[in-house]
Amino acid sequence: MSDEPRALGSALDRLLASLKGGDRSTTVTVFSRWTELVGEAVAAHVTPLRLDGETLVVEVDDPAWATQLKFLERDLLARFGEAGATRVERLEIRVRRPR
Repeated sequence: MSDEPRALGSALDRLLASLKGGDRSTTVTVFSRWTELVGEAVAAHVTPLRLDGETLVVEVDDPAWATQLKFLERDLLARFGEAGATRVERLEIRVRRPR
């Protein structure tokens, strides 16, 4: 291992690749612009958890939102693509367990 400094961007790219997180641009776009991309109503009930390759894993706070999200999936994926998150091909929806 070299003691030479490395660019943070390339280190992040390697980390995301090792975590199957997709490219940096897609990850940053989805997570930093979540509310803007999905709207406040959806963002209040749906949380992005991680990008697993081309699958965005999200958590909903109620089973009804899981159903609603399936209806919205195609539109949301189009919005992500328009914003530059072209690597998101599908959503994996999980329902949060009651605490």
